[in-house]
Amino acid sequence: MSQPLLLASTSPFRKSLLEKFGYPFDTASPDTDETPLAGETASALVTRLAEQKAKACAADHPEHLIIGSDQVCVIDGQILGKPLTSEKACQQLAMASGKTITFYTGLSLYNAKTQQAQTICEPFHVHFRQLTEGEIARYVEREQPLYCAGSFMCEGLGITLFDRLEGRDPNTLIGLPLIALRELLANQGVDIL
Repeated sequence: MSQPLLLASTSPFRKSLLEKFGYPFDTASPDTDETPLAGETASALVTRLAEQKAKACAADHPEHLIIGSDQVCVIDGQILGKPLTSEKACQQLAMASGKTITFYTGLSLYNAKTQQAQTICEPFHVHFRQLTEGEIARYVEREQPLYCAGSFMCEGLGITLFDRLEGRDPNTLIGLPLIALRELLANQGVDIL
């Protein structure tokens, strides 16, 4: 029997993605300070936080393989977090209109038994179409993407905001790169199939 699996996240989106594997897992809430360090790049931030989240759950789950993930959105070199308000969501989407933005998703698989981590950063590029103020306002009102980096949910109506998507795994955009995760799990002897 392989080690039990734990998702160090309370995100319903990440949980739903991991359920695609059909492999049993538990979830736990990582207690992690997500404040960026001075001068920290987006990729360094998400890899650091993904690993910290996984390790934060190790004391309570010492037998588990623990999955940590973190994501940020970068527009014009600026890291954007979750908007938290409708006004901020509209501002973020106006900034993204007509531009290509990059999402960086950090993924870490921490083996609590061996205390070894495998951590990667998976980029994903979103090409926004030109958006009107009215489209932005209606989208934010309808979908309320206040807890989503970049102020949209591509698994819902957010897909209408784009010209095209570019990346290895569309699940990355939702917050959990499953292709990369399958690879990390295989390195630990876990065969999803």
